[in-house]
Amino acid sequence: MNDLLLRTLAREPVERTPVWFMRQAGRSLPAYRELRRERGFLELVRDPESAARVTRLPLDYFDVDALVLFMDLSTPFEAAGIEVELRPGVGPVPLPPWEGLEDVDRLRPFEPRERLDFVLEAIRLLASDGERPVIGFVGAPFTLCSYLARGPRDSRLTQLRGLILRRPGLWDRLAGFWAEHLAEFAIAQHEAGAGAIQVFDSWCSVLDPGTYRARVLPYSRRLLQRLAERGVPTVHYGAAHEAFAEAGGDAIGVDWRVPLDEAWRRIGTDRAIQGNLDPACILAGEEVARAGTRDVLRQAAGRSGHIFNLGHGLHPDSDPEVIAAVVDEVRRWKLPGR
Repeated sequence: MNDLLLRTLAREPVERTPVWFMRQAGRSLPAYRELRRERGFLELVRDPESAARVTRLPLDYFDVDALVLFMDLSTPFEAAGIEVELRPGVGPVPLPPWEGLEDVDRLRPFEPRERLDFVLEAIRLLASDGERPVIGFVGAPFTLCSYLARGPRDSRLTQLRGLILRRPGLWDRLAGFWAEHLAEFAIAQHEAGAGAIQVFDSWCSVLDPGTYRARVLPYSRRLLQRLAERGVPTVHYGAAHEAFAEAGGDAIGVDWRVPLDEAWRRIGTDRAIQGNLDPACILAGEEVARAGTRDVLRQAAGRSGHIFNLGHGLHPDSDPEVIAAVVDEVRRWKLPGR
């Protein structure tokens, strides 16, 4: 197996920097768009063979060092008794709509090895190849709950932030439920063959560090500690500040808004880090993308524990040939002493 990513997560010496991309399995690939003309997103996710096929598709276009599972963060909702609809440009929407987060009583405890076995079967199919590690994933409690807030979902998550501050007891029940169940789902993915788990807290950047530390960190920490106790390698993706790193994770994944070297200073150079090319560089063409890639690698400065990725997921209009050029640039980069 190509185990560069797993060795990097453990901060072991590697011959080159591993590279993969968030959202590499999906919307930017012509073959995936062809599949979607015939079948819906959720239909593909719920069919293990189809989900495994889409997960492998990037290898037809660029030689990444890991396969990220084709799934959606909202997949556990249905297992918990929440029907969802994936709306283009909006994301998962609960059906019927939640009148408010008071609907926490609608949540139904579930065993992921039973209710979400279609996800685990897709991982088993992928892991049986043994070619590259499979990255499974879950949402962190805050980001997952952002899809359940009352009213239109705005980019600042005002309703959810207000609920957390106004009703801390209710928030504790809601976030506690998800911390427990998401941890078990992540452990089940690892048992099925996922080499590592990425915990997405994509929306926590709307919070100031103080609110994050007081209201959100405890639940992310609970989730990540459970995974650490079970020996599950993790990437914790979200924000580049000290409070975020305190929640845990073998590696911290950061977006493009903070230079990688500065982000590393904030979270501590004794941790692995993932990132963080601006996805817009891919849209700007090969020359710009290659130059941006070199900038990120220079900022990493050959430190042990760097996983190359974008600072967010691939944009739907990303050109696979430009993505391949970025992979080529990473593979060409010489690490000190290698």
